[in-house]
Amino acid sequence: MVEIESLKKWIELYGEKVTENKEHLNQLDSDIGDGDHGSNLTRGAAAVKEKVSESDYDNLSDFFKDVGMTLVSKVGGASGPLYGSAFISMAKQAKESDDLAALLEAGLDGIQKRGKAEAGEKTMVDEWIPVVAALKENKLTDEVIEDSLQKTKDMKATKGRASYLGDRSIGHIDPGAQSSAYLFKSLLEAGAVNG
Repeated sequence: MVEIESLKKWIELYGEKVTENKEHLNQLDSDIGDGDHGSNLTRGAAAVKEKVSESDYDNLSDFFKDVGMTLVSKVGGASGPLYGSAFISMAKQAKESDDLAALLEAGLDGIQKRGKAEAGEKTMVDEWIPVVAALKENKLTDEVIEDSLQKTKDMKATKGRASYLGDRSIGHIDPGAQSSAYLFKSLLEAGAVNG
């Protein structure tokens, strides 16, 4: 069971992380994309913070829906629809379960349905899959998050803008995996993970 207050803290910490690391995310995206991943997420984080702070939530579903809809409407590029789909899918799952692993698994499913990405294609999915697996076993740690992130460096991108680079995408960390790593590190810092 996960509490709304710890999830609010999670999203607040995530917003702080992407804002503090905006230039790093933009640089990662410049290497293999269009260079605006950090800027887009920073704009979205500010909008989410405003939306969440003005609302009192009595259920997880409404909270996740607000986060997701705000991300879809305020974040440009591919990341808005992908992160938005994750949180909207989590909102639907929250009507049935408040288990964090089940919620994040629904988020992963939302991303995969929207982006059609699978493991090994150098996308944010390569961060989400191992994190969800570790969470199901109550073994999510910073090391799991960092290891899966670093593995994207040696992958060849076959999805999204980075796929246009082919072999030249190898040697670069995927920006979506990096922003997802911030998401999951924030989750741990917020105390939302039991175990």
